[in-house]
Amino acid sequence: MNLTDRRRKLLFAGLVVVLAAVGVYLTVASPGGSSGEPDARPSATATRAPGPSSTPSGIQKAVNPGDFDIYRLLTFSRQEFATAADLAQRFVAAYGTYRYDETPETYMGRFTGLTTDDLKQRLGQDAATPAMTEERQRVQLVAQGSASLDRVRDIEDNSIIFLVTGHQQVTRSGKTSDDSKQYAVTVARDGGALKVYSFQPADAGQAGDTG
Repeated sequence: MNLTDRRRKLLFAGLVVVLAAVGVYLTVASPGGSSGEPDARPSATATRAPGPSSTPSGIQKAVNPGDFDIYRLLTFSRQEFATAADLAQRFVAAYGTYRYDETPETYMGRFTGLTTDDLKQRLGQDAATPAMTEERQRVQLVAQGSASLDRVRDIEDNSIIFLVTGHQQVTRSGKTSDDSKQYAVTVARDGGALKVYSFQPADAGQAGDTG
């Protein structure tokens, strides 16, 4: 073996050692380790489920019934809670107010700022049902709605369900009567605002959190 061949073999052996060392370094430094599992960290484009807009401040000191602030344990502030209650009450009152001689667009206008776009669209579709429109016109139906807040059914991170009783003074074929019905009304965060998300008769039950 001449000197040139010996140098080539030594050079080749040296390269093998260097490549092996680099491979070991990359394997140890990789977030997935040697198991070959993918990086568990979320990517920059990963989507996350919406969460509450604010984190409860909590209570560290001993609880004093005289100044206990329940809002420090909730993801809704006092102002948000009041806004949600107002929305639920106004929505039920608007839902029970209609006339035989008004257009579906007029009826839908009462929900502006109160409901999500999806719920408003569904209400408009119901109001435009030919059979309902014809019946109201036939008896010249006029209904004036109001509402009373009864209680809170459930509170979740992003929604509150209120039980609300809707009251109606109904005039049908010239005769006036009173009617009432209780609804479960879900008010939820919709973007940066609170909106009525869904509702149904209270005795039907209703799922809570939307987030």
